[in-house]
Amino acid sequence: MSRIILAVAVAATLAACAKKEAEVVVVEPVTVEPEYTGKYK
Repeated sequence: MSRIILAVAVAATLAACAKKEAEVVVVEPVTVEPEYTGKYK
């Protein structure tokens, strides 16, 4: 039983100390909504 707890503790420690990869955030350009001009009545 204590070996299982020890194994889980070691795995949790390694996971917490692992090198984190940089998170890539892609920002899409904002487009302007077309305005109603009354051209197509």
